[in-house]
Amino acid sequence: MSQKILIIGACGQIGSELTFKLRSIHGDENVIASDIGYNNLDVVNSGLFEIVDAQDYGSILHCVEKYRIDTIYLMAAMLSATGEKFPMKAWDLNMSSLFHVLNLAKAKFIDKIFWPSSIAVFGPTTPKHDTPQHTVMAPTTVYGITKQVGERWCEYYFDKYGVDVRSIRYPGIISWKTMPGGGTTDYAVEIYHRALTDGHYSSFLSEDTELPMMFMDDAIDATVQIMDAPANQLTIRSSYNLAAMSFTPKDIAAEIQNHIKDFIITYNPDFRQQIADSWPKSIDDSVARTDWNWNHKFDLKKMSEEMLTQLGEKYATSER
Repeated sequence: MSQKILIIGACGQIGSELTFKLRSIHGDENVIASDIGYNNLDVVNSGLFEIVDAQDYGSILHCVEKYRIDTIYLMAAMLSATGEKFPMKAWDLNMSSLFHVLNLAKAKFIDKIFWPSSIAVFGPTTPKHDTPQHTVMAPTTVYGITKQVGERWCEYYFDKYGVDVRSIRYPGIISWKTMPGGGTTDYAVEIYHRALTDGHYSSFLSEDTELPMMFMDDAIDATVQIMDAPANQLTIRSSYNLAAMSFTPKDIAAEIQNHIKDFIITYNPDFRQQIADSWPKSIDDSVARTDWNWNHKFDLKKMSEEMLTQLGEKYATSER
């Protein structure tokens, strides 16, 4: 039998691209996209779509029963930079939505859950280089706190109730298809747009701020792979470290200048600098590579070529 999948938060940066990927694998009729509003018409018009409030258990349950859902991807969240502006809203959204899907699985309404964590679970006292799978976690952002607590609850529900919940700690995600949604790593998407439209970018992080990053295609592939992995191969039920590349704003600017000679970057760090300084510079994801054969495809050079080519075509089309 085909899986019946519900994506909660399908209009977001990762959720939208995940929706199209899963529909290409499982068929449009087996993947129901949902969000709190119609704020991504590409997703809304591409197949089955429902309005679902991630903070309303009844709203999720109604959709689960209507479509006989067996698998939920919970992509709804308030990210790091936005979460610092609205701490209680971030806590309420990020935690209540997770409890709702965990309890649906505990009650046997659904069989499997994907819930994304983040490198934001780490903090200033975490080892900065090759951050190990098991290490000190002392997050200093509301987003990071919600993700750390969420990891503990995922592991608890697996241990106590046998809930098949799977998770990966996303690094910064870079995509040409969708704009970012309030994260500290958003500069690494914005910079490509500004390079093409303005020839100049003002970075809100300092030039030597190194952070773990990943191209969207790799992030989506990792999400699909962990959900396809046999349950008995998974040794982590909190969240897996995931990595592809690490770079600084200066590194990415230099790579862009290989394609756009006159591109200029300036640096004006804001409140997001303190958030970035609390995160690791590089991640050891050897457990994911061992357990479910994770392997990334994009480095900075390959990603930059793809970003500039695709965005260049996009802007050229819009001008016609």
